[in-house]
Amino acid sequence: MTAQIIAFPDTLPVAPPLEPDGCALFLDLDGVLAPIVARPDDVGPDPRRTLILRRLAERLGRRVAIISGRTIDQVTAITENTIAAVAGVHGLERRNVLGDVVSAVPDPELGEATAVLKALARAQPQLTVEEKGLSVALHYRALPSACEAVREAARRLEAATSLVLQEGDMVAELRTAGADKGQALEAFMAEWPFHGARPIFVGDDLTDEDGFLAAQSSGGYGVLVGSHRQTAARYRLADVDAVLDWLQAAAIGDSA
Repeated sequence: MTAQIIAFPDTLPVAPPLEPDGCALFLDLDGVLAPIVARPDDVGPDPRRTLILRRLAERLGRRVAIISGRTIDQVTAITENTIAAVAGVHGLERRNVLGDVVSAVPDPELGEATAVLKALARAQPQLTVEEKGLSVALHYRALPSACEAVREAARRLEAATSLVLQEGDMVAELRTAGADKGQALEAFMAEWPFHGARPIFVGDDLTDEDGFLAAQSSGGYGVLVGSHRQTAARYRLADVDAVLDWLQAAAIGDSA
């Protein structure tokens, strides 16, 4: 699915209270459930988040999935295996609530791209390479001035290979061609226990626009986390803390 970002007014309304009955919830991880940090490996489990997710899955009858750019294994570790349904690497791998996993076949040209990005990182240690098996990402959050150089190198690699460039928040990622976050949502919605529910997709990055559109086309909506921008989302939450408060109110009440 190719996202078509819809222009909205300068402000989006705050997301209404989450009504667990009849909805299916799809959550990005970084920037939504966990703060974005310079080094992806620095994100780990959080007791409050774990409790909220566990109770939320119970309250929604397991109709909760995490759809992330991270791998399934990374998501599982960070969330302490509280959510059974996970799509990783932007939808290229997917685990349903029964534990069945489907995955794309890695593009053979990933090795070449990884070597180039590692060479860039050796030249500038503030850049961080993240290998995900189905993709490779170069993070430049610790060196924002490298943005144009990183993106130019990634665009050249995309042009020279069959890889797909996925640009995100302070990261350029080259990935195996295949499913996106919207298609991952659609795959979950075709299965138990999601089938027939109203999808709500919560995300912060441009990669989440496909999820917003897929939720909208299935009768639901998207929630943008962070600063206002052009988006297909219908509502907004300010930051990770606001997301966790919103989820907590639905899952276990405001007193936790």
